[in-house]
Amino acid sequence: MIRVLIADDHMVVREGLRAILEAAPDLIPVGEATGGAEAVQLVGETTPDVVLMDLRMPGVDGIEAIRQIRAQYPGVQVVILTTYDEDDYIVRGLRAGARGYLLKDSGRKVLFEAIRAAARGESLLPPEVIAKVVANLQGPQRVEAETLSKRENQVLTLLAQGAPNKEIALELGISERTVKAHVTSIFNKLGASSRAEAVAIAMRSGLLSEKV
Repeated sequence: MIRVLIADDHMVVREGLRAILEAAPDLIPVGEATGGAEAVQLVGETTPDVVLMDLRMPGVDGIEAIRQIRAQYPGVQVVILTTYDEDDYIVRGLRAGARGYLLKDSGRKVLFEAIRAAARGESLLPPEVIAKVVANLQGPQRVEAETLSKRENQVLTLLAQGAPNKEIALELGISERTVKAHVTSIFNKLGASSRAEAVAIAMRSGLLSEKV
């Protein structure tokens, strides 16, 4: 079971999310926070695998809560679930350490997939979010095509399509351990700290098509 903490200052949203999560066979809500400070506190008390985090909350906002959670509890993953799709929020949220960024009008299937991916330590981002990350990269940050090996390019292409490690392993006929090694190498070569950033840098450098 994947343990999920809900952080949102609107009661009706928390109740709705709890009901949706309870309908999934492998997800269990373990707590609800009404603000960022409470979210950080409850992470320590309820030991969730994933936190669903709103951004605009009273007191400590979602961005700062993400930073604190990732610093204090690095094994806990965060998926942002918000009504705001402004570039600044997306980039700041992902840089703070969030694994995913979803709008509240996303379907439950997308929500479930994002939570499961985050619990595996993977990112699942909509193409429009990746596009915004691309647009907001600082500096030239360009790399040459020969920087990545043929296999790493294959892995990167599948990452851009949102494929989890298990799916990449099956597609390429290699082990998940090998996939993880390739992902680490891709991060190092591109100077990226997340899948979203790696894909964004690759798109900006022309290593990937923005329509991939």
